[in-house]
Amino acid sequence: MAHIFSVIMAGGVGSRFWPRSRERSPKQLLELTGSGTMVQNTIARIEPLVPSVNTLVVTNALQSDEIVKQLPFIPKENILVEPVGRNTAPCVGLAASWVSRMDPQGVMIVLPADHVIQNVPEFLRVLTVAISIAEETGGLVTIGIKPSHPETGYGYIQFSDDEGSNRYRAKEAYRVKTFAEKPNLETAERFLKSGDFLWNSGMFVWKAESILAEIGTHLPELSEQLKALAPSMGTAGYGAALEQAYGLIRGISIDYGVMEKAGNVYVVKGDFGWSDVGSWDEAVRLSKPDEDGNVKKGSVISRNSRNNFIQANSKIVATIGVEDLIIVSTEDAVLVCKKGQSQDVKEIVDYIRRKQMNEYL
Repeated sequence: MAHIFSVIMAGGVGSRFWPRSRERSPKQLLELTGSGTMVQNTIARIEPLVPSVNTLVVTNALQSDEIVKQLPFIPKENILVEPVGRNTAPCVGLAASWVSRMDPQGVMIVLPADHVIQNVPEFLRVLTVAISIAEETGGLVTIGIKPSHPETGYGYIQFSDDEGSNRYRAKEAYRVKTFAEKPNLETAERFLKSGDFLWNSGMFVWKAESILAEIGTHLPELSEQLKALAPSMGTAGYGAALEQAYGLIRGISIDYGVMEKAGNVYVVKGDFGWSDVGSWDEAVRLSKPDEDGNVKKGSVISRNSRNNFIQANSKIVATIGVEDLIIVSTEDAVLVCKKGQSQDVKEIVDYIRRKQMNEYL
């Protein structure tokens, strides 16, 4: 029987969570929605299916020390450090090469490190279904989230409900018809009304050999570099070989590079309280307010203030007569924005980067 591995993608920056999220302490390394950091909670959720010895974490050099510190139970050799970020396809390919080395028949559960799952037993049930399909078909399996509203911030997956020929229909698993980019509101409403679209969660399950074969077909240049890198894995020459490979690898997402082009793709429908926590507004939605509608963390004093989200550090944040604000204070920066506009925080980060004010990144 094949071993099950989990691959946790933990190299992102999470710029929409500035000023808390920085290059060395990004979103996945923070406590944003409760006890434990997001990467710690991600691994804790998957533990009933995957032991820590079979968990790989892909990150970058700036974050690797903190990853090791936060995840002391993960073997150090399972922390895969990319020399430079090249999007998700190289990340997945690198992890698949390591999994294939440990078990050529190994099945991978690929998860972003920064999601929130509220119904963990249902989440694990859905993953178990996905594992069985990946093992039986050799196909690529993704998890689609049952949409609750016409969201414009997510990509979508359209599935084919062929009742007669789909032996997995009873498990709410379907063949994928197409992937759709983030839509405008009118298109999102149409997707929701049609009933055959799901949110693209960015979670995947497949055999290592299956994804490596698909990378070989659709991303031959990446495949060539991974094959050249493989003999050095576990040797003293691995670091230099990795640097050389990543100097040649082109950045591309696994969705665009492989999933949208592959033929044998399934989606399992999930409804387990999922959120990618993509902005401060989403953190607001996931937090429990007090009797005044405020969410307060840290040293906060509020008077005649309602429906605010306030995070403070050691400095006191005091509010008087304000409503519907997101206020986040750190040692060197303060964010104040209206609720509903926190997606635009990324523009502030881009401005800081253009001005080369790197001490604030």
